[in-house]
Amino acid sequence: ARGDEFAAPFAVAPARPLLCLPDQMVFGQVVIGPPGSGKSTYCEGMRQYLEAAGRSVSVVNLDPANDLLPYEPAADIRELVSVEGAASACGLGPNGALVYCLEYLEANLDWLEGALSRAGSASYVLLDLPGQVELYTHYPVVRNVLQGLQRRGHRLCCVHLVDAHHCSDAEKFLSVLLVTLSTMVQLEMPQVNLLSKLDLVEAYGPLPFNLDFYTDVLEPARLLPHLQAAAYPPPAATAGPADSGEAAAPRRRGLEGFAARHLKLSAAICELVEDFGLVGFGAVAVDDSETMARALRSIDKANGYCFGATEGAPAGVFGCAAADLEWDDERVGSLQERFMG
Repeated sequence: ARGDEFAAPFAVAPARPLLCLPDQMVFGQVVIGPPGSGKSTYCEGMRQYLEAAGRSVSVVNLDPANDLLPYEPAADIRELVSVEGAASACGLGPNGALVYCLEYLEANLDWLEGALSRAGSASYVLLDLPGQVELYTHYPVVRNVLQGLQRRGHRLCCVHLVDAHHCSDAEKFLSVLLVTLSTMVQLEMPQVNLLSKLDLVEAYGPLPFNLDFYTDVLEPARLLPHLQAAAYPPPAATAGPADSGEAAAPRRRGLEGFAARHLKLSAAICELVEDFGLVGFGAVAVDDSETMARALRSIDKANGYCFGATEGAPAGVFGCAAADLEWDDERVGSLQERFMG
């Protein structure tokens, strides 16, 4: 019945024969993140890394607006539905058409299940999703699709990418923390958060704290003095012809009032993130094999791949949990030396 509700009023590619075998469990990553965070580039880099490690890997494009892919997809949602077709047929804007396409995928989940079945139980799958944040923080459609796959026995881990250069701006980093927390709460599945493009972390200037402050997120309230300094700059630094005289006094008072409210909101966000205690980040540069290996170890623990279901003898839970332990100097210190001045 749901499929009839979302029946496509535009031409779609002929359906391929589907073979849905629930016993063919697939391990994989669900790659999400804001636009420009490097999701497709990460998928291609991870594909190359996994194939070099001897794994069979397939990449599935689930972004109906992405027609410039750096990889050859094993399946492409544009074979099922496209943003352009939905927008022209239903009179929708870009965001509305994207939501429609994901809801159409939810109503036709057998198409995606068929793509995973064709990949086979021995294949490791990367799902490349759209970058619109509201799909993961407001709408239930992505959560419904992923939970549908998990109910069919697939073992997936969400990989949330965030551009590392946001660390250089306290306001942006607080926004990143809030979006990341919202995504983790909304999707309700294992999630590994990664600061992407680590090689560009200081592209917009040096960071006020060491890298471990941004990866561990133990005391985000330490960013508040930097926000306050940006909100209340010295008068000479911002004064112009329009800011002098008694006529400009109401405008200055208005700006000061906004800055005070903004600082109070930022303090509440910091408290919220600390209270949940869920947000933390790894760091990755796609061209760097060391950071890719470290990220993959975390992801394999999150989706269960490291427990030996498909490779070699099954590994013990505690053995996997204790394996590859690293000191902070190894985990973050070496990255700071290599990628930060």
